[in-house]
Amino acid sequence: MARLGLGSHWNCTFANEWCEKKASAYRAYFGESPELKIQDIRSLKTVDLPGHPDLVWASFPCQDLSLAGSGAGLRGERSGTFRPFWKLLDGLVSQRRKPRVVVLENVTGTITSHKGNDFTSIIKTIADSGYAVGALVINAVHFVPQSRPRLFIIAATSEEKIPSELTSPNHSLLWHPRSLLRAYFDWPASLRKNWIWWNLPEPPNSQVPSLSSIIEDDPAGVNWHSKEETQRLITLMSDTNRRKLRLAQSEATRKIGTIYKRTRPISKNPKAKRVQRAEIRFDDISGCLRTPVGGSSRQVILVVEGKRLASRLLSPREAARLMGVPEDYALPERYNEAYHLFGDGVVVNVVSWLEKHLLRSLAGRKILERVA
Repeated sequence: MARLGLGSHWNCTFANEWCEKKASAYRAYFGESPELKIQDIRSLKTVDLPGHPDLVWASFPCQDLSLAGSGAGLRGERSGTFRPFWKLLDGLVSQRRKPRVVVLENVTGTITSHKGNDFTSIIKTIADSGYAVGALVINAVHFVPQSRPRLFIIAATSEEKIPSELTSPNHSLLWHPRSLLRAYFDWPASLRKNWIWWNLPEPPNSQVPSLSSIIEDDPAGVNWHSKEETQRLITLMSDTNRRKLRLAQSEATRKIGTIYKRTRPISKNPKAKRVQRAEIRFDDISGCLRTPVGGSSRQVILVVEGKRLASRLLSPREAARLMGVPEDYALPERYNEAYHLFGDGVVVNVVSWLEKHLLRSLAGRKILERVA
């Protein structure tokens, strides 16, 4: 999805993925793909990386950094892959093949993981390799009807002048939330001197499609629930969520709600029993897509037309649309594989926005001429 967002004017010379199922989805869209290497990044060596790249993009596993994850942070088996990744980058630097731009994408929990120490370690590692670095938190809701905030760490080689229009002397709360500001001001001056407040324009929110517009009446890959299954969902709702449902039923128009099942305490007492709850939203925005592993539930669609209720799982094509994937993108045959693919991905429209307003210029005149 990162490659889709960067667009056809960039030449992808190397791609790495350890999961054969995801690799199959990549090949189904991009073709034979000799640039794709399916192996654990820990087994790669710098010699495996071809040429002198203008841009390196990495989305390393989030499970150990996520608020819903194990809390292992960069010491974890999955999110710890940052270290072997950066070892490869340092190898490129030592061979005088230093990339002009490096982008790291992950969950916003990266900022606060282990009281901010993991984020500090990432930024220091990047700065020590001769990069100026900054970060942005971009919520995909500015581009698609999905609430999906993600952290983008963007580094540019300090050996070349960065165009002044790409930076700002101050932060913007649109892209730099308070958690990021707290991290920055906790750092020593020696680390802050390598920091950049990247400058991005505000996105055109008027162009964002509604959730209702991407929902299928006759979806493939999922079945509508029975009346009993739908009623079961309602019984899992708290009083607050049932009020939301009754309000939607009282309106004359067709309403689309999305539901996630979550485990919640029955009271504010920290020792209170925890029960499963169905939490619904009717703001025409999807909840954040997640991978169906580790106890995470799969998102449910609830269609409300007065007293008539119909529910089902989000379809694979709807999940693809929420990630900005084109309609001709071939979907995995198995439901869980499709949901895992998109729940683990980066929204194409967000990458396109970064490419257009930041990465293209950072990569230099050669890319600008190629794009034009």
